[in-house]
Amino acid sequence: MCGMFTGIVERTVRIVGVAQGPKFRRINVAVDWADVKLGDSIAINGVCLTVAEMADGMLGFDAIKETLDRTNLGLLSNGDEVHVERALRVGDRIDGHFVLGHVDGTARILDQKANAQEWRTTLEAPDHLVKYLAPKGSVALDGISLTIASIDGPRFDVALIPTTIKLTAIGRRPIGWPCNFEADILTKSVVNWLEQHRQ
Repeated sequence: MCGMFTGIVERTVRIVGVAQGPKFRRINVAVDWADVKLGDSIAINGVCLTVAEMADGMLGFDAIKETLDRTNLGLLSNGDEVHVERALRVGDRIDGHFVLGHVDGTARILDQKANAQEWRTTLEAPDHLVKYLAPKGSVALDGISLTIASIDGPRFDVALIPTTIKLTAIGRRPIGWPCNFEADILTKSVVNWLEQHRQ
């Protein structure tokens, strides 16, 4: 069972090994946390995974086919940057929004623009996720809690603050990169309720 996250990325780290198993893909990342143990839940690019291996300065995770089909984890290779966040503990502050680590799909980066005032990233959501885009609503992209700045059909912008640019890799993602997209759980709950009770 997975934990809960906030979308406040703790670190951006490198992939140090990828290997194919019989029914999974082992992903090893360069991160050393003294308080992590086997079986803990950690979000990798916003995907809740379980610690399956520990070695000096490295944690290993297994991603199954369902996860690889729905996320960008299948595209990762040695040296790639990923965002990591440990699961919430009782009493922790919640600085972002509730993120479950259950990715709904991917949204491709269409444009990255920076000027003296701001940095904006434009993405396109797949058709089945457009209904979850809400003006000024929350979304998790590669595990980062972000606010939707504008919406135009399936296209939406997020404005990135300097801290996000510094601490994450989203500003370095290439055009076309499929960001792991998790819609806000509150938005999903409201939309699903309305769909089920539509007359």
